[in-house]
Amino acid sequence: MTTEATLPSTSVSPTTRQVWTRARGVVLALVLLLLAAVAIAAIRSNELHGNLDPRSADPYGSRAVAELLADRGVDTRVVTTLDEARAAADPDTTLLVAVPDLLTHRQQSRLHSATAGSGGRTVLVAPGSWSVERLAPGVVADPATSLDSTLSPDCALPAARRAGTADTGGIRYTVTRPGNDECYPSDRLATLVRVPAASGDGDTVVLGAPDILHNDTLDEQGNASLALQLLGSRPHLVWYLPSLSDSATDPGEEKGFLDLLPSGWLWGTLQLFFAAALAALWRARRLGPLVPEKLPVAIRASETVEGRARLYRKANARDRAANALRSTTRTNLAPLVGVPVAQAHAPEALLPALSAQLHNDGDGQALHSLLFGPPPGDDAALISLADQLDALEREVRRS
Repeated sequence: MTTEATLPSTSVSPTTRQVWTRARGVVLALVLLLLAAVAIAAIRSNELHGNLDPRSADPYGSRAVAELLADRGVDTRVVTTLDEARAAADPDTTLLVAVPDLLTHRQQSRLHSATAGSGGRTVLVAPGSWSVERLAPGVVADPATSLDSTLSPDCALPAARRAGTADTGGIRYTVTRPGNDECYPSDRLATLVRVPAASGDGDTVVLGAPDILHNDTLDEQGNASLALQLLGSRPHLVWYLPSLSDSATDPGEEKGFLDLLPSGWLWGTLQLFFAAALAALWRARRLGPLVPEKLPVAIRASETVEGRARLYRKANARDRAANALRSTTRTNLAPLVGVPVAQAHAPEALLPALSAQLHNDGDGQALHSLLFGPPPGDDAALISLADQLDALEREVRRS
């Protein structure tokens, strides 16, 4: 005699509306994050357009300093490739490197070899640890930046003493070789360093922040005076604007992923980690032992069963759901076949009596698999198990 279910199969798969109800909060949060990212990118793109470009009149451009230099007889020429920058190295030329960290190590070494003995001046704008030690040997970038933007010169460099206070606060540098000018200190570390060439009249100026070159801050403090003295010591100024495309043309070396991340990413990651840990602790404080209490209203049994089933499904606990179904069925079948309820969960007591009741002695293995078998592998198998258990109980009651 078969024990297959005859009831129509049911489905516990969530409907489209249920899926949307559960996921709409996450979707809304992702949309808001995407919109915020686009807005921030658009704002920053507008703010930084033409950054350190002597042709740009935007707030972060440098057209004003180029115009002032032109009034003093210094011509400015913009180059965008390493070969042009190396070819421009000359005793009568000041070479300004706008973003040194965009250069690969091989490009930095080639640029330094071209400028070291040229007799001209090289100005490095805010070089970090990636570039400063190759372009200005003996100078090391400190991980912590200056807390103050406006600083006093506090050095013997004539250009700095004439300019007075200026907005040089940014990257701080440690000088490991004697004979260099260390100016505008912040917590005893310089934010402007002049490194004389080993031979000749050339030198390299390391500038910790680009503020003195920006259009919107050129007229503040002694920024204009310092910028004109640093860039106007030679009749020609070559303004090198490195780009990622220029770096991509160098097959000798490529930056890794971590090298492309902005400075401070490690501190940001640590802060996110601690924020996540605090959020986890805040959420975990609600966990604890269950506290029994009387329900304020009467709840129908069908609602309780449905709620428990949803909890099982949410936890993907098909094994617990199957055990609950089989245990209840065994408890219901035991009195019907003359087995004490205390022995309802013992296969050696329940199965013989059940087979005798159904006159199904030859199919004991099927009954054992149905009442004591392994947990179902998916939701469809769990539904089939529930239908078969229900059909078995109804058949025993009829017999």
